[in-house]
Amino acid sequence: RICGNIIDSPGLGEIRIRFGILSYNDLGIIEDITCTSATTFEILCQELGIKDIYSIQVLEKNEFLIPGFVDTHIHAPQYTYMGSATDEPLMTWLHKYTFPAESKFQSTEHARVVYKKLVNDLLKHGTTTALFFATIHLESTKVLADICHTAGQRAFVGKVCMDRNSPEFYIETTESSLQDTEAFINYVNQLEGNLIQPVVTPRFIPTCSMDLMKGLGALSNKYDVLVQSHCSESDDEVNFSKSLHPTHLNDSAIFEECGLLKKKCVMAHCTRLSDDEFEIFKRLECSISHCSLSNAYFGDAILDVQRCIKEGVCVSLGTDIAGGPSPSLLNSMRTSVIASRLRSQFYRELPINYKTAFHLATMGGAKALCVDHKIGSFEVGKELDALRIRVGDTADPVPIFEGDSIEIMFEKFVNLGDDRNIICSIVKGKVVHKK
Repeated sequence: RICGNIIDSPGLGEIRIRFGILSYNDLGIIEDITCTSATTFEILCQELGIKDIYSIQVLEKNEFLIPGFVDTHIHAPQYTYMGSATDEPLMTWLHKYTFPAESKFQSTEHARVVYKKLVNDLLKHGTTTALFFATIHLESTKVLADICHTAGQRAFVGKVCMDRNSPEFYIETTESSLQDTEAFINYVNQLEGNLIQPVVTPRFIPTCSMDLMKGLGALSNKYDVLVQSHCSESDDEVNFSKSLHPTHLNDSAIFEECGLLKKKCVMAHCTRLSDDEFEIFKRLECSISHCSLSNAYFGDAILDVQRCIKEGVCVSLGTDIAGGPSPSLLNSMRTSVIASRLRSQFYRELPINYKTAFHLATMGGAKALCVDHKIGSFEVGKELDALRIRVGDTADPVPIFEGDSIEIMFEKFVNLGDDRNIICSIVKGKVVHKK
């Protein structure tokens, strides 16, 4: 049991703060959340008649519990050059940096070294759930799934598929891509527990033939698994796709024809979605991973998050390592607010605020991955994925002062905090990273 301030965002723009005791069982399922008007642990125990106080983990006055962060767009192999290689437009960037770096993951030993560091770094920064792009290599993608499984991270992992417009040293045949994707799905499905899920992953339209994408659409339906890719993400990508498919109106029309757009689908970026594409996303209930930091480098535009919200298109947040040079979803929250404010100056619309950004990083991500019945907020019956946060220590970046309410402490954490404030990360009731 945990006693203290419990903060989550069950609805858009809503920050719910409760003081009480959260109880969960050995399976990591929340069994009870008892809240009163009490302001201290001692008064709470008196009001509830609790005598077994030593079985309760008590949070300090400058601590609170929040849901674990859900990152819906990470290129796991690109962790090796995160923070560098930001000097080229997207299509040039892929051939100059990305494909050479990803080709090295033919070595499972290389994959093991990189992926262990990545998963540890993500858990340290509070990412308890992650949606990963791996590489075209089956065995190295298994390594990523195994490392996430061992570390206890909740992970959705996809073997990248690409059978055209790729360098000779980093390309598959259509047949081998489909065979390896199915083999990976079957491999993940036999892992113990349900924290690791396979994902069908066509990289994007320029590197995937229609035969490949249709085959992947069939596999996603056969196994009822999530789909992830990139859609209408930059001017050069959109123009390249149109040159390859002149009879199709846009990226979304191609993905829909191949059976890849559906509710269990997360498309990254979408900064260049046309009105027609918005209608497709609404009709098929597809989700968008908003990667505000990488969009500043490669997106050529700012996603209209407010339009997505108003029209009922699910939006979550992604770091987009390494297009985004940070593994922290806190940074993604802040840059999403900044991007929205910049957009509002041109289009005279209301920007999103830190409350909405926090929602997108927790419940928004859970909804995008279709696991909002399990995680994203604190409710009886859900699984306990959480972060224990402390602010105001001498060495941390969040100063607090006498009179600061828990609301102010939380807002300061979202705007100023980093991994130094995360005391521990919890997945399904188990501590998976501790400061």
